[in-house]
Amino acid sequence: MASDASTPPVARQISLRMVMEAVLHQGPISRAQIAKMTGLSKQTTSDVVRELEERGWLRERGRTQGAIGRSALTYEINDRAAFVLGIDLGGTKIRMAIADLKGIVVQEEEVPTDHRGGVHVLDQIADLARRLAAAAEIGPKALRLGVMGTPGVVDSTDGSIQVAPNIPGVDRIDVIGGLKSRLGFDVAIENDINLHAQGEQWQGHGAATRSFVFIALGTGIGMGIIAEGKLLRGARGAAGEIAYLPVGGDPYDPRGFTLGTLETAVGSRAILQRYRGYGGTAASNVREVFAALAAGDEAAATAIDETARLIAPAIVAVNAVLDPEVVVLGGSIGVRLELFERIRHYLARCGHVTPRIEVSLLGNRAALVGAIGTALSQLHNSLFGLDVTTGGLSLPIVEGRISA
Repeated sequence: MASDASTPPVARQISLRMVMEAVLHQGPISRAQIAKMTGLSKQTTSDVVRELEERGWLRERGRTQGAIGRSALTYEINDRAAFVLGIDLGGTKIRMAIADLKGIVVQEEEVPTDHRGGVHVLDQIADLARRLAAAAEIGPKALRLGVMGTPGVVDSTDGSIQVAPNIPGVDRIDVIGGLKSRLGFDVAIENDINLHAQGEQWQGHGAATRSFVFIALGTGIGMGIIAEGKLLRGARGAAGEIAYLPVGGDPYDPRGFTLGTLETAVGSRAILQRYRGYGGTAASNVREVFAALAAGDEAAATAIDETARLIAPAIVAVNAVLDPEVVVLGGSIGVRLELFERIRHYLARCGHVTPRIEVSLLGNRAALVGAIGTALSQLHNSLFGLDVTTGGLSLPIVEGRISA
């Protein structure tokens, strides 16, 4: 950076941050424009830009075009200087994406989750990450950080997975250590629904509000809570575990102790069992139940209607406790408009205050978007003292991609 060795580390970090922020916001941009935006001296700006360019974080883009005076070099973020890994680990599938420093997704893939669970899933994640990196022609040291969303309860102090009923064995192994040893870089672990909520906060219905909840319905059911602009985790990281709400069944029935009373009543397994209980024979999974519904199958219509009737009181309970501005529904099942309309119908009948509900704008990619955004935020902050998601530098979604 500056040639003056006495420059205080804090001042150096602030200068780095200011220059990187200017280039992220306005790049391609000249040194003179950076100095004007940041208030740094021209000499300090030149020193910082030179160091960032030498270290590979910035690169020349072209020259300014003006009618008066000489043209000047412009600089932009070197998007291939570093990459992050986003992982959405689910009970039935794994979604993974690699994004560059600007947030552009360069490779993405979805595969079925190894049903054996435990270390087999860690091996699967590592193999998939290497395959994506090779396809994107990314060197082994270019991937710098990963964030993985996982179902269940994640300990906020050490990132360990405490409860994960849909993925056997991962709550009995050192997932963080296992991934680092396999991948060669740090991977932070977050509850997948929290990442859903953060993705929606940045680029969905939550972007316009400071208090909302994201309810994901798929294999199971969970909720992420954004209160006054911040993710609410709870004392043990279990805030939002609405699967265990005593709604939709008998809370004293031990059959609901593992998955939770509500999840036992409205998860994908319950929907399929309900469909078959009403005499349906045309479906072997929930997707086929919705296909049967579209074909006019009466058993499918009854099963989806009953599922909505059970979900509505849970939303009313959430609304009474948290008073969110909006309830966003997501997950592979939660985004289905057929279910959404039935839930809205029952909400109007079971409470005097009907909360506003919306279907996620990000669909089933919300957790992946949240994972990539969180990874980029942590990487930028660790490198430059710059938080790109909470410091006014949100990452907009363009055609399903995250971009700066």
